[in-house]
Amino acid sequence: MKRGFLTLLAAALVSGSAWASGYQVLLQSNRSTAMGNIGVGLRPDPSSINFNPGALAMMRQNGIQVGANLIYSSIAFQPEGSGTTYRTDNPTGTPFHVFAAFGPEESPLKFGLGIYTPFGSTVQWEDGWYGRFSLTSLSLQAIYIQPTISYKLSETFSVGAGLIYSLGGVNLQRDIKEVYMQDDQYAHAELDGSASGWGFNLGAYYQPSDKFSLGINYRSRVNMDVEEGTATFTKSPMVPEEQLPSSASFTASLPLPSTLSLGLAYYPTEKLMVGLDITRTGWEAYESLTFTYDRAVAGSTETTAARNYEASFAYRVGAEYQLSEAFRLRAGGYYDETPVQDGYLTAETPDANTLGLTAGFGVNVGENFVIDASFLYINKEQRDNVARPDAGNISGTYKSVAAIPGVSLTYKF
Repeated sequence: MKRGFLTLLAAALVSGSAWASGYQVLLQSNRSTAMGNIGVGLRPDPSSINFNPGALAMMRQNGIQVGANLIYSSIAFQPEGSGTTYRTDNPTGTPFHVFAAFGPEESPLKFGLGIYTPFGSTVQWEDGWYGRFSLTSLSLQAIYIQPTISYKLSETFSVGAGLIYSLGGVNLQRDIKEVYMQDDQYAHAELDGSASGWGFNLGAYYQPSDKFSLGINYRSRVNMDVEEGTATFTKSPMVPEEQLPSSASFTASLPLPSTLSLGLAYYPTEKLMVGLDITRTGWEAYESLTFTYDRAVAGSTETTAARNYEASFAYRVGAEYQLSEAFRLRAGGYYDETPVQDGYLTAETPDANTLGLTAGFGVNVGENFVIDASFLYINKEQRDNVARPDAGNISGTYKSVAAIPGVSLTYKF
């Protein structure tokens, strides 16, 4: 039981969204989402705080942007050698973003503040599913708070930086096969903890002409430190505390990966823009995770669980066409590589290479308001997994899809 439980805890803290590589949530601007999630090289708006703080100083007006998305997701699993399919019953996910950019009209300085959700997931498997001893439910969220400053060095070049404070938490539940309660029922584990960490965001933006713009952005790794996490066990009174305590506290450090992105935008005509982003995500940070407990859990107070993730690349393309002064059509797509190696696929992160298709529009409402709407369809490759003892997972086939509408409102002043 010791290896199964401790490996489960490791998996819980490195698991997340099934809708980007690993557990990223790439929904920080519905303008960008509609164009395949490009944004690093685009002409700036308040969401540049996330995509490229270097572009912020090039904004002609101050602005506030508020937006959200609805994630309708489904994961299916078929055990190896079985014809039965098990599915998730996930609640609707609601990632959000809030950005504010401001500065004196003639000043080369711009200031900004962003609050957004770049990592997170909710996974709820149906009752009695095959892998309930690995996971029954998971909720994971990380919220970034980023004050930002940007400076225009010339009419064509600007730089910027932001300080990131991240806070969030995780709740994971599963049944414990090794411990019975009564009437053929099993013990149940619930793990709950909060975490926080610090990082930074750097960017540079270059626009030599009205036809072309280029940007580069680096977002640092953030180590999310879990302090005083609580593991609670529902069990039979007949199970001694020495075998499985009623509760225990734990500490751990969860690394959220760095990203390095290069983006460009080209305007072949006054009405048409096409863009490209390429991003490297430093998932290789997940070699292993160590957890320390305030008391013995299944005979041990510390364990290290292997993850062995690999760095991955994402390739994104998008376009925007201006139909009128007030209305713009957008479309795009992206291909996101999975960082999860064969054998390490889990019920918390049933990840695979991902194809995303996007569309949307932007509408100017008067001189000061802009409404941006997007729709993202995600289709992950079907992927087989052969279980590994050190990963605490199960053998079988996973398939994941998602539909994600969203809307943002921007006020310019």
